Amino acid sequence: ELKHGRICMLAVLGHMVTTAGMRLPGNIDYAGTSFASIPSGIAALSAVPALGLAQMFIFVGFLEIVVMKDVKGTGEFPGDFRNGALDFGWNTFSEEQKLSKRAIELN
Repeated sequence: ELKHGRICMLAVLGHMVTTAGMRLPGNIDYAGTSFASIPSGIAALSAVPALGLAQMFIFVGFLEIVVMKDVKGTGEFPGDFRNGALDFGWNTFSEEQKLSKRAIELN
């Protein structure tokens, strides 16, 4: 549930950013469809080319299966998906700092 909560937080942030009008520069495909012409929200699903949607689906599936898997016995706490790969300095924090950062994420 923590992993999907994190993904939902990113989705909301992405929706807020695109609704505010911030877009990537350039084109989304070789046909010349610009990122700025893609609407925000659910309407974007019909505007993004089918191969683009497939590419996103495959990438998220790869992350789900390979990167963000929950390897039993290796996590320091529930929701710890580092799996020995990405640390971002977590081991340098004190126990109090770790507890604070985990509480911030959950609240």
